[in-house]
Amino acid sequence: MAIWCADLALDRWRHSEGCQYGEGADAAPLVLITETAHGPRIDAANQAARAHGAARGMMLADARTLCPAIEVRPSDPAGDLAFLERLAVWAQRWGPWSAIDPPDGLLVDVTAVAHLFGGERRMLADVQARCTARGLQVRTAIGPTAGTAWALAHHAAQGAILDPDDDPRGRLADLPVAALRLDNDVLLVLKRLGLKRLGDLAGIEEGRDRKGSGRDAIHRRFRNRKSPAANPLIRMDQLLGRVPEPLLPVVPVTAPMVQRRLVEPIRHRQLLDTVVADLAEDMARTLEAKGEGARRLQMGLWRVDGEVLTRDLEMAAATRDPAHICRLFSERLDDIDAGFGIEMLRLRASWSQPLELDQSDLEAAAEQHGTSLAACMDRLTTRLGKDAVQRPVPRASHIPERAQGWQPPLEPEPASQGELAFHTRPLKLLDRAERISVLYAAPEGYPRRFSWRGQVCEVARVEGPERIAPEWWREKGSTRLRDYYRIEDETGRRYWIYRNGLPTDGRGGMPDWYLQGLFA
Repeated sequence: MAIWCADLALDRWRHSEGCQYGEGADAAPLVLITETAHGPRIDAANQAARAHGAARGMMLADARTLCPAIEVRPSDPAGDLAFLERLAVWAQRWGPWSAIDPPDGLLVDVTAVAHLFGGERRMLADVQARCTARGLQVRTAIGPTAGTAWALAHHAAQGAILDPDDDPRGRLADLPVAALRLDNDVLLVLKRLGLKRLGDLAGIEEGRDRKGSGRDAIHRRFRNRKSPAANPLIRMDQLLGRVPEPLLPVVPVTAPMVQRRLVEPIRHRQLLDTVVADLAEDMARTLEAKGEGARRLQMGLWRVDGEVLTRDLEMAAATRDPAHICRLFSERLDDIDAGFGIEMLRLRASWSQPLELDQSDLEAAAEQHGTSLAACMDRLTTRLGKDAVQRPVPRASHIPERAQGWQPPLEPEPASQGELAFHTRPLKLLDRAERISVLYAAPEGYPRRFSWRGQVCEVARVEGPERIAPEWWREKGSTRLRDYYRIEDETGRRYWIYRNGLPTDGRGGMPDWYLQGLFA
């Protein structure tokens, strides 16, 4: 069964505005737009806008010339796709599995289930009634293949049904070639060849066994196009069931959740901690049954006056340790205002990961001798903030200030382009290189003395230079190269300084000197 939500984006907008089709805000001409390099382009237009000439794909400037008073709202393709996924899960009430057909369609497997609804006609009527109740304008059809159902839903009468025993060529002969779900450029080529209906392609199909047949000519014309949407012969074979068309079912993922409804509202912190501990134990059992651990937890507290308070946690590693969860939430619940009392608590794991079983004696040993790194990171993050605990990671760059980045402490390091063999780097890099005054024998010579932060340092030993050129793929043409030196003064302190540019590089005047790091 194919379900086509013809105005999915506008249906979502009407639901957010709380209006019905053609009423309220939808009574005025309105379009949903997307910003492009050439200006705003219309993604969807309501009935009032279409009556004035606005259409999908038209530039907004052209539509305003037809209707100056047209209303504009931004489109949300990502939100539409997320809504379509939720709708696919909801549509599994009519079949064992469903798949999305972006950008605005669904495909539901209704094999051997129509009798549960009183037949296929009554099933389609039920789909139509339930979707209308949800504010969705849909067109439905049933066919023996996904391609047949899609073609009937988009280009045949509402509620069309094609029986598996019927000849699809005769029933679908009058449908346009657009029913094959082809790309626009392919449709244009077929139109130029005079192939406008599926019956025209069926005539070619009948002569496929004759030498020099039209099918061979079509095959040669599109043989280099591997995508089904770019090859009409593949789409025709899928429509007739000669070639299988794999579909990816939508699998609903239910977040583990536990809750407590209290007989009497609670107001004191000690009772709240007791309930939280019970929820943590329930969540641990739920996660253990699924072989998972929580990475993100959300605690909801319902007050008697109807206000809902939420507190979120995000762990560095997957866990289902109730004691650890209680310790983290104990700091997040200090500012809870219970009001006249809290009557319900709910704990939900919005993000979980596979976590294998471990041995309780090892956990006891870890608790006795100290805490784990992940637990330590969680406690520090809870106390100091989400972005307060990070660790440095190397980056593929020879520029010192770009050769290091920061990420969460237990996240895997990102893939790099390869190992870079760096020279010795100082233990401490300044957040920003500081400019210094340097005395040298010649512009290209070694430094003899420099002044930094009001102190003059005599150079006792020097090593270098190490030349680092600018990164040409991201730097401007005026960026100068650097010559780095490792310096040791008379007191034994060692510095990392560099000369920015050369006197003869033609990219500025005399070079500047900077101090960027300190050696141990």
